Amino acid sequence: MIRGIRPLLRGSTYAGVLFAYCGALASLPLLPFALLPALSWRSASESVQIVLVLLVWAVLVGVVGLARPVRRVLVVSARRLLRVPLPNPVAGRRPSGSLGLDRWRTPLWLVLHVAVGWTGALASGVLFIMGLALPGNWLGAEARASLFGTSVRVSGGWSWVVAAVCILLAVAICVLVTKALRWAAPRLLGPSAAERLALAAEREQLLAERNRIAHELHDSIGHTLTAATIQAAVAGEALSADPATARAAMRSIEESTRAALEDLDYVLGVLREEQSGTAPTRTLADLPELLDRLRHAGAVVEPELSGDLAQVQGTLSRAAYRILQEGLTNALRHGAGGPIVARVAAGPGGLELTVVNRTGARTSPGPGEFPTSGHGLPGLAERVRLLHGEFQAGPDGTQHWRLAVRLPARGSA
Repeated sequence: MIRGIRPLLRGSTYAGVLFAYCGALASLPLLPFALLPALSWRSASESVQIVLVLLVWAVLVGVVGLARPVRRVLVVSARRLLRVPLPNPVAGRRPSGSLGLDRWRTPLWLVLHVAVGWTGALASGVLFIMGLALPGNWLGAEARASLFGTSVRVSGGWSWVVAAVCILLAVAICVLVTKALRWAAPRLLGPSAAERLALAAEREQLLAERNRIAHELHDSIGHTLTAATIQAAVAGEALSADPATARAAMRSIEESTRAALEDLDYVLGVLREEQSGTAPTRTLADLPELLDRLRHAGAVVEPELSGDLAQVQGTLSRAAYRILQEGLTNALRHGAGGPIVARVAAGPGGLELTVVNRTGARTSPGPGEFPTSGHGLPGLAERVRLLHGEFQAGPDGTQHWRLAVRLPARGSA
């Protein structure tokens, strides 16, 4: 009994009892409507009328639970007062459960909530009044024990014992009411199997969107910052000796940062859930501009293009541009100078992309080593995997690094 009293000392039990009693009181406005059938059937016995009133009352309470906003209110109140971790209901259509039982879980919870609330309120209320009235014989209260037709009046010190037992039983009922509601809440207000699937799909879609945004930021902003840093270093070296080269490098910085600002504006619009403009698309048609920016940064790029690249459209063309952008940026960032070979071969079966650069110590002036997050190659591998392609990256001999990607034509859908 003492162990049962301890939870009452916690605020969650007080809140749970309040939650139960409030649910009982909230059902009172429906009681007059439940009395109408019994009043119209006066010929029935009193017990039948009581049962009829309770049945109609339970049906009316359950009908209230069919309203969709009621479930959200119940979930929020149960989460705060019962301290039960319940997620918010999935917005939109009701999930289709087995035999349509999911839609009846909220009405069943309401009926249970009201029944437990009234039972607990009446039982604990009577016991509390008995516990307070018996010791002082208030309201003419007295206790009698009956067994096999023999009745014995409890008085004196025994009345205090009976009063203490009544108080303890009332406390135990309060604890049981809270525990019963805490046990039932996750089962009736928590997500069903169909709702869990909907929540998982929603979270998967959110993670996929965040992952895509992360790729866009890494590909566009990371490339732009790398190229702009190197171009600024080139402009600083050539400012006095070759003003024309310095001006060309500064123009390239302006062009590349303007394109990056367009990408950033779109990504921020998505993150803020605003109606941003059309997403800036970079395709293989923009490859010459990308190569020019690299050349302005001081890189020597040797493109080797074969096949009809104009026929490569859609997702395949956009993915190919981002892959080449990341590969060339890595070559510019970590390469040791010398030519960077970029091969693009379009065929009926798909697209082959290759970037080869020298490794080792730098032989040309530059800003030195760049900090890296380590997400570039894993991000490329994931992008290629989603397009059912093949990905290879690693040393090619002792002095070169090679990135090779093959994208099948079906990835252009």
